[in-house]
Amino acid sequence: MSRRTRLWLVAVSGTGLAALLVAACLELPPFGGSSHPYGERAVRAALARRTANTIASVNFDQRAYDTLGEMSILFAAVLGCVVLLRQARDEHRARPEPAEVDLPVRRYALIVLPVAVVGGLYVIAHGQLSPGGGFQGGVVAATALHLLYLGADYRALERVRPVGLFEVADSLAVSAYLVLGLAGVLAGTAFLANTLLPYGTFNTLSSGGSVPLLNAAIGMEVACAVVVLLARFLDQAVEIEQGDGKDGNDGRDDKGSERANEKENGKENGA
Repeated sequence: MSRRTRLWLVAVSGTGLAALLVAACLELPPFGGSSHPYGERAVRAALARRTANTIASVNFDQRAYDTLGEMSILFAAVLGCVVLLRQARDEHRARPEPAEVDLPVRRYALIVLPVAVVGGLYVIAHGQLSPGGGFQGGVVAATALHLLYLGADYRALERVRPVGLFEVADSLAVSAYLVLGLAGVLAGTAFLANTLLPYGTFNTLSSGGSVPLLNAAIGMEVACAVVVLLARFLDQAVEIEQGDGKDGNDGRDDKGSERANEKENGKENGA
């Protein structure tokens, strides 16, 4: 395809997209008015399915398919970081030295850590009832673990953060979301349709049908993804160092440099 053809293709498709956007904007309700049809419909749908938090109803019921895309973006981003930041053949791991932390910082971190973890889990569990949910609670729970790094040292964090288990849990959480979506198809409705479970009593933990399960899957995926992501960056900053010729290359680089030095010395002596 020539450059001229590509430019014409971009121009035609861009004009069509612009026309669709303008038409969509013309059909929007006026700003500042008293009528909010989309908000009212979202609230009615949330109440019909016994979900007290309308935002959770939108995320995990009314547009749960879009949330699947958001989760997939996070999963792909973490997977890319894991691949790019993996230990190379010319690198080795060096055990970090024990950190010296001031006593007030240590006390604060160790006291706040369990509170923050429980708070993150609470936000996940009550996502269908109150502001918050799997995305927010997952970030809170994941970052709370790293208070141990601030209050103690990196080795203490490694003992409570087995990266391999978090990677498996991340994959299981993504799979759980997909399985819940496929269950709707097998039940004869639609992908991620909220028709599998009873809606329960309004404003209770068991209300909302499949919303609490999808919310929990998202919370688990986000928490594990953030832990794995931070682990790879911390490994690069704390443990992984450039090799010394003994790891991965069997000393070949050092031997090659020695031979090159010998040749240079020979040339200089001959001169």
